[in-house]
Amino acid sequence: MKTAFRIISFLEGVSYLLLLFIATPIKYLQGNEAYVKMLGMPHGILFMLYIVLAIVLRKEMKWDSKSFTIILLCAIIPFGTFYVDKKYLR
Repeated sequence: MKTAFRIISFLEGVSYLLLLFIATPIKYLQGNEAYVKMLGMPHGILFMLYIVLAIVLRKEMKWDSKSFTIILLCAIIPFGTFYVDKKYLR
């Protein structure tokens, strides 16, 4: 389960960065919403999987409330999921 969470965490982080730093600027600078539409749904699914797997893994990994809150908040901070992988999953 930890390996699955690491994979989802990585993919969620990459999709968030692509959405934030590639698709959104293209949308607002060139008026082309295609990339946001293309990346939005996969990112949303990965985000939900990240949250669900974090909840499932909480007991297995013995995360206290503070660590668990940080892990959840890192899903909405750019590069946050990479921090979680390095700090809490290795």
